[in-house]
Amino acid sequence: MDMTYYDHGTPAERWERARMFFDVKDYAAAARVLDGLVAQVPEQTGPRLLLARSYYHSAQLRRAEAELRIVVERDPVEHYARLMLGRTLERQGRQEEADAQLRIASALAGDFAEL
Repeated sequence: MDMTYYDHGTPAERWERARMFFDVKDYAAAARVLDGLVAQVPEQTGPRLLLARSYYHSAQLRRAEAELRIVVERDPVEHYARLMLGRTLERQGRQEEADAQLRIASALAGDFAEL
């Protein structure tokens, strides 16, 4: 497959292209753009989270989990990454691990009623 289209342009242009694919629910294409972008700017959380969401929505759950674990390792209080990690683990049938992440996400969001 020719990846030129997915890798072409500045990081900002590729971010916009990835968002466009994501918005029209072409999650696999969004992931192809974001994979290269995340490799170029690995310190940025936004592209990595969108890559994880793209993987999640295209049922690439192990890849989604790997990206989310990187975000959580770097920023343990990133509540959305914790929520996504919990949902990703749920979809893999790993409910006990999922519950732990979902409890942390709820606490970080200030939703103490569910604890």
